[in-house]
Amino acid sequence: MPADTLLTAVRAHLNLEPTHKVLMEPIQKGASGRTIIRIKPEGYMNLIGVHYTLDRSDNANYLPVGQFLESAGLNVPEVLYDNIGRHVALVEDLGDIDLTSLKGKPWEVREPYYRCAFEQLDKLLYTRPPKDFALQPKFDAAMYQWEQEYFIEHFVETHLEKDGTALREDPILAGLSKRLGATSPHMVHRDFQSQNLLLKDGKCYVIDFQGLRMGRQEYDLASLLYDPYMAHTAEDREKMLELWEEVTEDTPIEPILKDCAVQRLMQALGAFANLGHNQNNEWYLEQIPAAVAGLKKVIHDTPLEDSLKEYL
Repeated sequence: MPADTLLTAVRAHLNLEPTHKVLMEPIQKGASGRTIIRIKPEGYMNLIGVHYTLDRSDNANYLPVGQFLESAGLNVPEVLYDNIGRHVALVEDLGDIDLTSLKGKPWEVREPYYRCAFEQLDKLLYTRPPKDFALQPKFDAAMYQWEQEYFIEHFVETHLEKDGTALREDPILAGLSKRLGATSPHMVHRDFQSQNLLLKDGKCYVIDFQGLRMGRQEYDLASLLYDPYMAHTAEDREKMLELWEEVTEDTPIEPILKDCAVQRLMQALGAFANLGHNQNNEWYLEQIPAAVAGLKKVIHDTPLEDSLKEYL
């Protein structure tokens, strides 16, 4: 059992006696398929225990990627113990407060944390992994096509109960994946959204980074700007873009950013429908309207509107 394995790991790490009191609390948030437990050994600081299987290829990347990002100066939880053979790790407990807790707060309250998030994203831009470092497969045209198929299968066909054949054959969607997959110059998190940014001591910390790969940085930026969990207004996004440009001294190319936003929102809708219907987590179904609203806005007056409007 994962809990038993993690209990053994924490006793080994802290050199605890078998009778030492240790409380364990499951952490239900997240959809990665890993078992994550908050561990409270009496008299010691809390730890987060992670037990993973190899059913998903990116799970094995969690520890090496975390150590790599920490060495590159990003704010990530410190890995305190790992046992690759047993697929367990103990990491720093940063608490439960993430960026979604600031939804609806004045911009002045949110601004320092978005600044910190953009600083983390900017560091990824200038970070290069060693040649022998194993990342997930890069974001190429085939990967973007896979995300589109994920959207069609789970959102269009399962959630909406509509035929997705026309979308699979749509040249506009095919063109989107081809444009975005033409180059992959930067490392990307691939799920850079508010639930994966924990807040502590005035800083934000990046989690769930095991999907790190080479791709377009605009994908991560779009993930934050068009985050369905936050449902930003147009005014919010304008302020966030101004902050991004201040932090990075760079202005994103608008057509590429919008293409990435379309792609990301389709992926999110596929994920929400899959988790809601196939894993019976209705909370994710409640996020669908915000993602649909965001997608409708970003495709307005573009060729993609004709392709997708029937499904929105």
